[in-house]
Amino acid sequence: MTTTANLVVEPSTESHRRSPIPTGSMIMTRFMELRKRRGLMIAILAVNIGVPTIFLAVRLIAHAVAPHTYGPAGGSSIYDALITGIIYIFGFIVAATLGCTAGAIDLTEGMFRHLVVTGRSRLAIYFARIPAGLMIIVPVVAAGVIIVSTVCVAAAPSKLNYDGINNVPVGLSRQGFVTWADQHYREAACDLNFNFKGPPSGNVVQCGGPRGNSGPQVIKLAPGGGISSSPATKAEMVAQATKSANQDYRDYSTQFLKPSLKLIIKTGLWVELWAIIGFLIGLGLSSLIGQRTVPVVLLIVYEIILTPLFSHVAISHLIPAQRGMVGLAMANIEPNGLPAVFGGQGGGGGPGGGGLPHALTESTLLAWIVISAWIVIWTGLGAWRMATRDA
Repeated sequence: MTTTANLVVEPSTESHRRSPIPTGSMIMTRFMELRKRRGLMIAILAVNIGVPTIFLAVRLIAHAVAPHTYGPAGGSSIYDALITGIIYIFGFIVAATLGCTAGAIDLTEGMFRHLVVTGRSRLAIYFARIPAGLMIIVPVVAAGVIIVSTVCVAAAPSKLNYDGINNVPVGLSRQGFVTWADQHYREAACDLNFNFKGPPSGNVVQCGGPRGNSGPQVIKLAPGGGISSSPATKAEMVAQATKSANQDYRDYSTQFLKPSLKLIIKTGLWVELWAIIGFLIGLGLSSLIGQRTVPVVLLIVYEIILTPLFSHVAISHLIPAQRGMVGLAMANIEPNGLPAVFGGQGGGGGPGGGGLPHALTESTLLAWIVISAWIVIWTGLGAWRMATRDA
């Protein structure tokens, strides 16, 4: 009777043990292993929550103590800087470090052989690390975005300061912005940015020199090719204000007093996706190489050096490879309303967005294909190496 019962139970138990689907206990074990690494947890919390919180707290205190000296703690510009400059870039690095740790922890601590001896599926062991790591990185990134968004909305300025001009109306159409500039021609002519290539083809107001009682100076292209200056007339300043407003409208249209709820939601999902990608790439790369240090260094170089470089430089023989970089694909789907994450022209959200060179513009569909391919390939490589590694 006992032998028969064992024959009935053992195949079921063996089948369950060999299943590539991880159990809840396996996932929680991996989660606890990662959570106990205090240095790594401190780094993740510091980047996504600590640094933004301290920065905002200092600005809140400074503005409360000296409101005329220090501007409001929140606003759209502060939100843009913290999201694209801290949480997005460095959040990817710490997420990738977490993935590299999860992918190599069994090997570095000599536990891989013991895990294999238990008879558990190697794929289940690998896949258990994915939800375990995401249980750490996803809520931490979400908490950071919520903190930044809350302060930037609640403590936003009541007036827009654009190019050093206070109390600029928000949300004007192109014609409305031009009309406003014409009505405030002195400020617009002097303070709105205006760029031209080569010598000016006509009169251009320049306020860099001494203005005196006669007002700003006008740069004039002399018949012989030289440049002379004279006091600007009202008509010349209005003309300059119109030119500057038309040239600056694209940048002005991205300026807001505070981020909208729609932008906050899109930004939060975008930043979360980048952190998840960083974790999965780090997990697959460290599993493939069999250690943590080298993958971490490679991913830091990729995020800090290679991605910004290739987002600004289009190399003719490498354009297909550049389009296949996940960092550039993520920049291509950057939400409208944010500044280009790696600098460049304009924000994201479509062809030419995200600071991408014009030669590298690609459809949103292609960007999503690249992102999906990186997730699948690196997860597949990591799982394959886990399944074939010698115990």
